[in-house]
Parts: sequence; structure tokens; C-alpha cells
Amino acid sequence: MSDTLAPIARNKGIIRVIERVGRKIPDPVIIFMSLFVFCLLMTGLIGGLQFQTTGADGSAVTHTIKNMLAAENVRWMFDNALLTNWLSFGRGVLGVILIVMVGVGIAEHSGLLSTVIKKVGLRINDRWLPLLVVFLGIMSSIASDAGYLILIPLAGLLYAGLGKNPLIGMAAAFAGVSAGFSANLIPATPSDVILGVNARIFAESQGIPFVTAQGNPINPATMHYFFIATSTFLLAALGAWVTVRFVGPRLEKMPYQIPEDLNLDDFQVTDAENKGLRAAGIGLILSLAAVAALAMGPLATYTNEAGREVTPYLDNVILLIAMVFATIGIFFGVSTGKFKSLQDVVSAMVKQMNTMGYILVLTFFSYNFLALLGFSGLGTYVTYLGATFLGSLGLQNFPILLIIGFILTTAVINLFVGGLTSKWMLLGPIFVPMLYQVNPDMTPDMVTAAYRVADSSTNIITPMMSYAGVVLAFMRKYKPELSFGDVIAMMVPYSITFLLSWTALLVAFFTFGIPLGF
Repeated sequence: MSDTLAPIARNKGIIRVIERVGRKIPDPVIIFMSLFVFCLLMTGLIGGLQFQTTGADGSAVTHTIKNMLAAENVRWMFDNALLTNWLSFGRGVLGVILIVMVGVGIAEHSGLLSTVIKKVGLRINDRWLPLLVVFLGIMSSIASDAGYLILIPLAGLLYAGLGKNPLIGMAAAFAGVSAGFSANLIPATPSDVILGVNARIFAESQGIPFVTAQGNPINPATMHYFFIATSTFLLAALGAWVTVRFVGPRLEKMPYQIPEDLNLDDFQVTDAENKGLRAAGIGLILSLAAVAALAMGPLATYTNEAGREVTPYLDNVILLIAMVFATIGIFFGVSTGKFKSLQDVVSAMVKQMNTMGYILVLTFFSYNFLALLGFSGLGTYVTYLGATFLGSLGLQNFPILLIIGFILTTAVINLFVGGLTSKWMLLGPIFVPMLYQVNPDMTPDMVTAAYRVADSSTNIITPMMSYAGVVLAFMRKYKPELSFGDVIAMMVPYSITFLLSWTALLVAFFTFGIPLGF
């Protein structure tokens, strides 16, 4: 291990604790199973308990906790477990998540996304290399596999070709792909949909208005777009600065080796792929024209009978973006020969759905658990207790402390529990309504944005991250004795810088009343 990494990497006690605790934490599915049983028994113990909260109009609202062990409530659980509490939960949120993944999956399995990464990556100018590597990493979060499996090793090759330590480029790419996961210039990414649609469920389940601090209705898929677009440029610049100022100078002193079997041609863009990119460009133009025609035609804004303005194109932005991704993926796949028939497109969609098996299992148990919390009143009671406690500390007068406190709490939890969706299912139902009850300025979009900041920033310094082993394997090609402690050591500057600066950006949006999205 290099002496330049020793001050941090030698502190292996903390790393071992994280690894040990993380391995003992059960799978999120098991956690939700256990929580369901625990809450079921709790309702049996405290069923009939009454408590009061303040309603939206300022009046007192009385709540009563239902005993879910009572016969009629047991029947409710069985009657609603499949359709209402799972497949139709939150207005069909599961279907929304799946259709987004289908659209992105066609583009990903056609080879389009990985080709774009290679095309742009191989054209990067030496001077702008750190900035563009981090930026590409952030943008690749639309298809995380492509970022981890293509960009990180490609960045290593680019730096090796310039006579620099490949680990520098790989660290910069890793920071962009993982630590910048929740930033992007493309709206309605899968993470936007998962976080936004579920945030609406968490809010509405306890009567929390799903509106911004300015009182405007929130669109779940685009509620953070202004914030994440700004974050993309901020994190790209900061990532480049950390690379040049800290990581690069340290790693340049570390010896490395170039594997004999490493071939830059593996990452070259072929003639067929170049042809496919031109076809994808045509597909993009045609699909955007179709979206514009729909937005000005059948999906145009109108005023309904109640006098309320309805915006169908925004309400269906998830489907429209999925359609764009599917179209350009098909154009690329047909041009390169990847898709020779419609059956190949169907196979790509099926292949993408095969990766969603865990999501189906997770959502069955998590959504039934959330339905139990909502129907029994136990979720409202937990929110009431938490809000009362925070209010007793006087934090209702310090909303910025609430934001920072929630970010730090999530960032620490992220070191031990991986998975954006599973953590959000655990934390969101409690904190979205709780923080609003403490201070109405803590609207659902603000709380969800704070979660995004924390969840992404510490991804690169925990062995619990799903791609941690993959990244370590890539880096060991250049330095076989590298440990994950060494990786954490080189990534800590990125994590700290992103967490502090990203938090400051969110606080600035809050302080100056800047809309997070549209």
C-alpha cells in the first residue's frame, strides 16, 4: 500500500466495523418481513389508542390505532394484499417503475448507452479529462451498469495511454458514476421516478399535501430537475478539482502495472456502432417531434370542468421519456444489427424485466408493510411521536438544521445498508410526513432532495455498495495488492467534498426559495 494513502487506509478498524455490521444486516426483503410482523403485533398491543394531530386547517384531528389482529382487519390484509396493496399501490407506482425500466432497457441492451460512453470518452482532451470523466460518470447514472462496467475501466485506459496512473481516472469515474448518482441533465430517470412517485405515496398516506413550499402541485418525475441539473455541473467541477488537487498528486506517486492482456481496441467504437449512432440521432429527432406533437395536440394543456388547469403532457412525462429511449434504442439496434426483428426488441425488454425480479419481491413486502402502517394508523402515530420529539428540541424553528440532520442520518445509514430503493422505503414513510409536521417548509420534494444528496455522497466509501467489488476488481488489474481500504482512502476526498458542497447547494435552494423542479 502506498504511503500516500496510509494516513486514511491504515484506519482499517472503522472499515472492518462497517463491513462486519453491514454483513450482519439482513436483506431489505427480510427487514420488511420482520417489520410487518412487528407492527402487526404492535397494533395488537396498542389497538384502540387515540391521539390528536393538527389538521391542515389548524383544527385537531383524532386518530385511533386499529388492532390488525382483529378478524375484520385480518380479512382486509388478505383481501388487499395482491391488488390494492401491491399492484395498485400508490396509483400503480410499480407499473410506472417497470415501464421506465423497459424504455431505458431497450436503449441499454441495444448497446446504445455503452457506445455513447465510449464515443465521448475516447474524444476527451487531456486538459479537460478529469472534468469530462466525472461529468460522463454522472450522466451515465441513467444506466448504471454502463457507467460501472464501461466508463470506469475506459477511464483507466485513457489515463494509462497518457502515461498517468490509471487509478486516477478510475477514481474520478467512480466518483461521477456512484457519488453523483442522483444528479443528471435528463429528467425522469429511473431514480427520479422511484423517489418521486413513492414520496407522493408517503405524503398522501398521512394527509400531507404533495405541493412545493410555494403551494404548487409537485410532479413526481421532475420535482427535482432544476436542482439535479445544477448539481450535475457543480459535482462535475468539484470532482475534477478533487482529482487534480488531491487524488492525482497522491496516486501519481503510487507504482502500478499495465496488464499484458489489456487491449484499448476493446473500447473502440466500431464502424457499425458509428452507423448506429447516426441512426439513433434520426430516431431522437423523430421521437422528440412526436413528443412535441403530442404535447401540442392530444396532451396539450386544458381547463377541466372544475376550472382547474390540467397538463397531460407533464402528467405523462414518464411514458414520453420511456418512449424516446425505446425509439432511439430501436433505431440504434436495427442499424447495428443487434435487433434483426421485433422479436429481438421483445427479448431486450424481457431481459430487462429479468433484472427487475428483486424489485418485484421487494415491493410486494414493502408496499404491504406500508399499507399496514397507513390503514392501522401506526405510521401516523410514529410520525406524531417523532414530530413531537423534534418539536420539544425546538427544531421547528430551525428548518436548515432539519435538512442537515436528515442528510447526515441518511449518509451514515448508507454506509451499512445499500440500495437506494430499499432505504427510501424504510426512511421515506417516516421522515416525509414527520419533517413536514415539525415544519411545513419541509415539503416532500425538499425531504426527498435531502435523501438524494446523502444517499449518493457516501456510496463510494462503503463496501456495502453493490458495485464495490466490481470496481475493486477493475482497479486490481493495475495494482493487484489493492484493498478496499485503499479504495476508500482515495475516494474519501470526493465523498466529503460532494456531501458538504451538495448540502450547501440544497440549503441555498431552500434559503432563497428557488424551485427544486417543475
